[in-house]
Amino acid sequence: MHPVDALRRVAFLLERSSAPSFRVKAFRTAAAALARLDDDELARRARGGSLTDLPGVGATTARIATEALAGQVPAYLQRLEDEAAVLAEGGQELRAALRGDLHVHSDWSDGGSPVEEMALTAVELGHDYIALTDHSPRLTVAHGLSPERLAEQLDVVDRLNERLAPFRILSGIEVDITEDGGLDQTEELLGRLDVVVASVHSRLRADAAEMTRRMLGAVANPHTDVLGHCTGRLVAGPRSPRPESQFDADAVFAACAARGVAVEINSRPERLDPPMRLLRRALDAGCLFAVDTDAHAPGQLDWQQIGAARAQEAGVPTDRVVNTWDAGRLLAWTGRHTQSGQGQPGG
Repeated sequence: MHPVDALRRVAFLLERSSAPSFRVKAFRTAAAALARLDDDELARRARGGSLTDLPGVGATTARIATEALAGQVPAYLQRLEDEAAVLAEGGQELRAALRGDLHVHSDWSDGGSPVEEMALTAVELGHDYIALTDHSPRLTVAHGLSPERLAEQLDVVDRLNERLAPFRILSGIEVDITEDGGLDQTEELLGRLDVVVASVHSRLRADAAEMTRRMLGAVANPHTDVLGHCTGRLVAGPRSPRPESQFDADAVFAACAARGVAVEINSRPERLDPPMRLLRRALDAGCLFAVDTDAHAPGQLDWQQIGAARAQEAGVPTDRVVNTWDAGRLLAWTGRHTQSGQGQPGG
């Protein structure tokens, strides 16, 4: 195992287990530092004990690199592998059928890693594509993307896709649903994107009538492809418990089914959104679904197993999960707005 791969794997396993970001950063920083060396210099420094002279490489990360160079599985890595928990029971068949992830964040907003690192990890997990869905402008706490920054990101995605083909990064956004049911980004840019996930992030305690109006407005928008974490609940973590937003679920899910908008099955352990009773109501309403991780770090991309298990428990058929489709079929679906005359390509 190459030392860079060993350090990346350590970071992945820490992220997968929801370790604090400051613990993970040391390993990703060291991996980046070692990746800048050629193999001869890396070996020379390891023999001479000078790896720690490099900025960002400490005693622990140097030891991992030295053990990897010696042909060993680093002890630190082996311990994490041994401790890695099964994320969820069941759902293996659906997880194997998933071709990608439609809700992924990078360090352009509140994620912790560059787009390329997220994409490379997705490739390692067997994905054919991911949708890059950083936050929209009004979510300032998450460093949401202004129109100018989103346009710049689209250029970055194009360049990476040239290098990573046949894997594909789908252009996208997690766009905030405003108080009037609008979407927090320009019409022109929304029309250029492959995937639009619309989510409520503000006034989560609004009354059911207001929340229903907001959600119905977003679902009716021709650019919306996926309704993200619909209740906004938190069941774990420092901000929990956060109760579910109240809305007319039957009306919202009926609108999703009629408009061809997928209901997200959010796999984050602290969200598990929607709750099982609402997931089953969305199923009965005839909705499509997207099993997404809402990943903010590469290791969190493995959380799809959690969502797959919940989808299986609810009885969701595989073909109603849009990210089991290949990229061509998926993009034909997200481009359905043009076919129906509802909006611009790629909505």
